[in-house]
Amino acid sequence: MLELKNLNVKINEKSIINNLNLKINDGEIHVLMGPNGAGKSTISQAIFNNPLYQISGQIIFNDERIDNLEPNEIANKGLFLLNQNPIEIEGITNAELLRTILSDREEKTIDIFKFNKKMESICKNLDIDRKFIHREINLGMSGGEKKKNELLHLWMLEPKFIILDEIDSGLDVDALKTVTSSINEYYKQYKPSILIITHQVKLLDYIKPDYVHVLQNGSIVANGDKSLAKKIEKEGFYQFKSANIVSEDNASE
Repeated sequence: MLELKNLNVKINEKSIINNLNLKINDGEIHVLMGPNGAGKSTISQAIFNNPLYQISGQIIFNDERIDNLEPNEIANKGLFLLNQNPIEIEGITNAELLRTILSDREEKTIDIFKFNKKMESICKNLDIDRKFIHREINLGMSGGEKKKNELLHLWMLEPKFIILDEIDSGLDVDALKTVTSSINEYYKQYKPSILIITHQVKLLDYIKPDYVHVLQNGSIVANGDKSLAKKIEKEGFYQFKSANIVSEDNASE
């Protein structure tokens, strides 16, 4: 589904990611862990070809290089980023944005009746007011509301590959359960590939990964399964400072 080959990322000529390789197959859930400042969120920005970053190497999605595409073109391929701090967009409503994206992706006019019916159904399932449909994007929303609003976009756009970047940031226990429950339900229905970016082991009690990778100083220094995350919980990240550990023989490349 997604492969990062010899990925290097700089910002203002400062090196952040160094020769990183990662392969995520269809339907797999991978976790990228590491201390603050390790470069985890930079990878999500690189995948979407953020113009603020200088990127080299290859980013391949479904056997097609996407590192030369614009961010909206990458999203139209079926990738979705649920950010730790979703941006606020004044003057544009959820409905307006989503209709524009779907129309652009499908290259046809969207059936308004079906579109509205689907949005109302998703709002009901997420337990959010129908007014969210016509609210400006994330404007004036609490942290929990913003995450639910992003989930509304997720369910409407039906991506094949999801990046969850520090989604537990700013959420209390109840809100975290609601958000992760919705993501798990989406996974059951659509079987997307998922990349979770976090430094909190607790999140993995809600969304259970197939593989765990540890990022340190811009490079992956350890690969394994959930047992690797438990090791981090007990001993911290700096045990991997000069190590390259595989906790299972079948750990993904």
